[in-house]
Amino acid sequence: MTHTPHTGAPPTLPAIPPQPSSPASQTTTPAPAGTGTSPPAPPARRRTAFAEGVDQLRHAATTEPGRLRVIGAVLAVLVVTFGAVTAWQMTDRAAAADAVLTSSQPLSSDAADIYRSLADANTAASSGFLAGGQESAATRDRYERDIATAASKLVNAAANAAPGSASTATITKLNRLLPEYKGLVERARTYNRQGYPVGGAYLRYANEKMQREMLPAAQDLYTMESERLRGDYADATPYPWPSIALGLATLAALAWVQRRTYLRTNRVLNHGLVAATTAATVVLLWLTAGHALSRSHLDDSYDHGVRSLAVLHDARIASLKARGNENLTLVARGAETVKVGDRTLDAYDHDFARDIDTLAEGLAHARRLADDDTGAKPVTAALGNMTEWKKRHAAAREQDENGNYQQALDMVIGAKGATGECFDAVDKNLATALEHEEAEFATAAGDGRDALTGLPTGAAVLAVLGATGAVLGIGRRLSEYR
Repeated sequence: MTHTPHTGAPPTLPAIPPQPSSPASQTTTPAPAGTGTSPPAPPARRRTAFAEGVDQLRHAATTEPGRLRVIGAVLAVLVVTFGAVTAWQMTDRAAAADAVLTSSQPLSSDAADIYRSLADANTAASSGFLAGGQESAATRDRYERDIATAASKLVNAAANAAPGSASTATITKLNRLLPEYKGLVERARTYNRQGYPVGGAYLRYANEKMQREMLPAAQDLYTMESERLRGDYADATPYPWPSIALGLATLAALAWVQRRTYLRTNRVLNHGLVAATTAATVVLLWLTAGHALSRSHLDDSYDHGVRSLAVLHDARIASLKARGNENLTLVARGAETVKVGDRTLDAYDHDFARDIDTLAEGLAHARRLADDDTGAKPVTAALGNMTEWKKRHAAAREQDENGNYQQALDMVIGAKGATGECFDAVDKNLATALEHEEAEFATAAGDGRDALTGLPTGAAVLAVLGATGAVLGIGRRLSEYR
C-alpha cells in the first residue's frame, strides 16, 4: 500500500460557480427615448419664511425660555395696544367735547341770533313805518343795529362753515337777500315820509321777502347748526368699549402670567410685571373715571343748557314774529285777509294769535326746564308780560275794528301803556334767561372737556412704561436660565 506523505498544506476546495442573478435584480429604469442619461431629480420646494417662523415658535414653545419669550412679546403688544386704542378714542372724544364748547354750540347760537336779528329788524322797520315822519332815533338805531348784527353773524358763520356744504349755500342766499330787503325798507320809508300810500305796499313786500325767504333760510341754518351740535355730542359721549375691553383683557393676561410665575418659582412678586399691572390699572381707572365724569358734565350741559337755549330761542323768535304781525295789522289796515272756516280774518292778526300761542307754550316749557331760581325768574316774568300783552292787544284791536285807528295805533306804539312795552319786557327777560343758560352751558361743557385733559397723552406714556415693565419682568425670569 502506497502512503502519500502529509505536506502540511490545506486541501484544495472545488470552486463554486457563480449564481445567475434574479430577473428583479437585473431590472433597470429605462432611459427616455433619444437620450443616453436619466433625468435629474426635481429640487425640493423651499419653505416660506412664515412656515419657518411658525416652526421656530413651535420649537421655542417646547422650552421654558422660549415660552417666556412668547409670553413677554404678547404682554408687551397687549399693553401697547391698550394704550394706543385708549389714546385714539380719548383724542376723538376730547376733540368732539372741545367742538361742542368752542365751535358747534356758539355757531348754533349765532344762527339763532341771525334769525332773531332779522326778525327784530323787520319788527323795528314796521314800528318806524307806523310812526311815519315821527320815527324815533331809538327805533331807527335798533333797525340798523339788527341789520349790522345779522351781517356780522353771517360773516362769522361763513368763515366756520365747510366749503360746499348746505350751510354755506344758505349763508350765500341770506347775504344776497339782505341788501334786497334793506332796499325795499328804504323805499317804504321814503314814500311814507312823502305821504304816498305806495310806501305800505313796499313795506308789505319787504315783510313778505323776510317771512317767506329770509327767515325760512335762517331757520334752515339754525337747524343745520343744531344738528351739527348734536353730532358733536354723539361723538363725545359714547362709552369707549374697545378700550375698556382691551384694558380688562390686559389685566387678565398680566394676572395669569404672575400666577404662573408664582406657581413655578414660589416668588410672590415680579417687579416688572407688578409695574406693568400698575400702569394698566391706572390707565383703565383713569379712562373709566375720566370719561364717566366728562359724559356726566356733557349730558348736564345738554339737558340744562342746550335744551333750554333752544326753547328760549324759539320763544324769543315767536315774540318777534308776533310783534311784527301786530304792527303789520295796522300797516295793512285789512288789505290782507285769510279765510278760516266761514270767517274772514285779518291775515296778520291771525298770524299774531298763532305766534302768541307759540310764545306761551315756549315760555311754559322753558320754566319747566329751568333748574334754579335764577333761570326760572326771568321766564316767569316774561309769562306775566305776555299775558298783559295779549290783553292790551285785544283792546287795541277793538279800537281799530271800531274805526278808531289813531287810538289803536297809540295803544300799539305809544309811549305809555302800549303793547310795545310788553313786547320789550318779554324780549328783555328772554335775553336775561338766555344769558344765564349760556353761562350754565359753558360751565358744564367746559368741565366735560376738562375731565379728559391729559388722558390721551397719559395713556400712551403709561402704556409704554407698562410694556417696558412687562419685558423687563420676563427678562428677569429668562436670566435665571443662563
